[in-house]
Amino acid sequence: MSDQRVWTRRNVLRTGGAIAGVSAMAGCTGNGNSGDDGTGGESDDGAHTVTMPPVGEVEFSAVPATWAANNGSWADMGIALGQEPPEAVYLTSRYHTQYYDDIPDVSVDKSDMTALWAGGSLDPEDFLEVGTDADVFVIDPNFILGRTDNWEQEDIDQIESAGTPFFGNSIFSRGYEWHDYDYLTLYEAFEKLAQVFQEEERYEEFAALHDEFQSALDDIVPPEDQRPSVAILWPNGDGTFLPYLISEGTSFKQWRDLGVRDALAETDVDDFHSSRGQVDYETLLEIDPDVILCRGREASSAQEFQNTVVASMEDDNAGSQLTAVQNGDVYRGGPLYQGPITNLVVTQRAAEQVYDVDEQLYDPQDVSDIVNGDF
Repeated sequence: MSDQRVWTRRNVLRTGGAIAGVSAMAGCTGNGNSGDDGTGGESDDGAHTVTMPPVGEVEFSAVPATWAANNGSWADMGIALGQEPPEAVYLTSRYHTQYYDDIPDVSVDKSDMTALWAGGSLDPEDFLEVGTDADVFVIDPNFILGRTDNWEQEDIDQIESAGTPFFGNSIFSRGYEWHDYDYLTLYEAFEKLAQVFQEEERYEEFAALHDEFQSALDDIVPPEDQRPSVAILWPNGDGTFLPYLISEGTSFKQWRDLGVRDALAETDVDDFHSSRGQVDYETLLEIDPDVILCRGREASSAQEFQNTVVASMEDDNAGSQLTAVQNGDVYRGGPLYQGPITNLVVTQRAAEQVYDVDEQLYDPQDVSDIVNGDF
């Protein structure tokens, strides 16, 4: 750690992309003699530097061999880049590895993965312990500082000085006040991680596949006046719901790409991220969206979802009057966190849900080939 890098908690939260000078070395092999030009290129000994807000320049003495991630977004990017699964994530329950079932010869076993938030909070001591096995935390440090009361910048500094730098940017949501630095799109973030793992060729293959996928989506999205109105909700289980407006965060990418109408955005209902509010059946009846998409149920199969969430709506006097309930258009709404593989899988599912698409819009074998290096 540079002796000149002395940041308070407020410095990190406010400075964002201006932070520079981070020279923590990943705890992996290499002599630390960087011969790169500072753009993420690899020198002869494997040392390289990657720059991204809010962490600034992060120097690696060699390609990280082990790592930890936030949840399913950055974790999925690493899998797409052919890496071993992360040693740890915030919550293993929110890293939905069942999506890999749609991709041949790609799977992730979470049984030995550490859940950093398992006790309901993040503990610096747990990070120090995980850091003995991980070469990099692919985690936005500002997410930790902005969401917890028991962390200070000194904790981040201590973990990095022990040999494991932080490298991440919270991109799944754009609803946090402390995130006053540049956001990245899914593929901008993916490209940065590819530079960390020196897997730029895999990234380029995925980017090309993604471009083809976007063209396929363009072909199936109907004219705007024929697109359904959708409401994205998180069921509380008591007849109330947390409302989510479709935003620029990566967790809504499939719905933006499919061009659906956001039913909640056409009302005075505030987004849950900004209001922490909720809506009930009476409010939903006033809005009456064509399609209801429920978050927080990705661990359930489609049938389990029908037998629980949908069944409870059908049994409610007000809920049963909703157009989406009567027409059978209540679905699982996708994960909070998605990376390049997950995005393909859930966008395909979303296209089937809202546009009755019955064709495969991408080739799962192509995804498998990239992940396994067969390109």
